[in-house]
Amino acid sequence: MGIARLLLAALAVLALIALVVIGVRSLSGALSGGAPAPTPTEAPSPVPSATEATEEPVPTVLVRCVRERCPTVFLRVAGGDVLINREMDDGEQVRSFEDRLDVVLADSASVSVLVNGEERPPGSPGERQEFTVSRD
Repeated sequence: MGIARLLLAALAVLALIALVVIGVRSLSGALSGGAPAPTPTEAPSPVPSATEATEEPVPTVLVRCVRERCPTVFLRVAGGDVLINREMDDGEQVRSFEDRLDVVLADSASVSVLVNGEERPPGSPGERQEFTVSRD
């Protein structure tokens, strides 16, 4: 019975060491890897002005954070995949070209929303908005 306890303790120590090594490697990889590449629905480029002539198609919806920190922004293909469900930082934007999208804004005054290139009026500070947008 004494040997079994020793083996169990040694196994626990090995498991702990393995977890520490995995954690250190993950952390160092995350810190040295830089920012992840944006997904097809996220765009780090600035919002084009209405007077600018671009050949780029107009997104169905474009949400841009206009405060230092914007509460949860939720975009989902209507009845399908979730594109984003998180907080956003100042200047960060997300856009989608899907035909129909469900949008939920935890604080509609903290973001600027363009629907088919048209600016949607902001809500009151702290106002939650839920709406569906469709491609023109």
